[in-house]
Amino acid sequence: MVGRSFALFTYDPMLLAAVDATPKNMTDVLRTLHTIDATCADGDGLKWFNWLYMEVTQAVADRVAAGGFTDPAWMAALDVHFAALYFSALKSSLRGTATPGCWQVLFTRRSEVLLARIQFAAAGINAHIDHDLAEAIVRTCADTGVSPDRHGVHYADYTSLNGTLDGLVNLTKQKLHLRLLGELLPPVSHLEDTLAGWGVAAARENAWFHAERMWALRGVPGFDWTYLHGLDYFATVAGKLLMVPVPLR
Repeated sequence: MVGRSFALFTYDPMLLAAVDATPKNMTDVLRTLHTIDATCADGDGLKWFNWLYMEVTQAVADRVAAGGFTDPAWMAALDVHFAALYFSALKSSLRGTATPGCWQVLFTRRSEVLLARIQFAAAGINAHIDHDLAEAIVRTCADTGVSPDRHGVHYADYTSLNGTLDGLVNLTKQKLHLRLLGELLPPVSHLEDTLAGWGVAAARENAWFHAERMWALRGVPGFDWTYLHGLDYFATVAGKLLMVPVPLR
């Protein structure tokens, strides 16, 4: 984990204020996501990950409200814990304190115009799922007195979202296939190959596996930090591969 104090945009103090409080429910989460979206300029790569995450969160909130899960309260709690980790990473980065490297891959390059909007979205999803999601599952299980049992109703609810999320990601690949400032990308580039294998369902399955390991070994001194450090290392490597600039024509 690394930290560096910097302000890439004049409105960064407003972003810091938006993520200062820990969300208590899904309404808080959506309010913060909308504030970030309204604050960020189109030339800020953070806007495009946040936009995708806002769409995902709204889809989850709509399904929770409709009673579309066996245990909607558990899914809502998971959503809140999950979002809190994103907000915490952004807050620590803006403050210049220790921040997961996988998140810094996105945060420190928010203004690089040769990158595509979809690359920022992909890098954020990579950090959030491959690093944060397992921890969010463990926190939710601890708060609700259950375990991450893949034969139980919570795993079934969790995996039932995969189709919706993959559909949103596929839409995002089309909508955000532009350079940061909106220019068209070359018709063929390395980006197509990089994004071809980008699937949310497989990443979420991997996160549940890691949550199982973390749950089984919780309480072992230093284990949580060591395990999360390992997840951060591999997510940082993947994030850097996702953020290779697309050359000019």
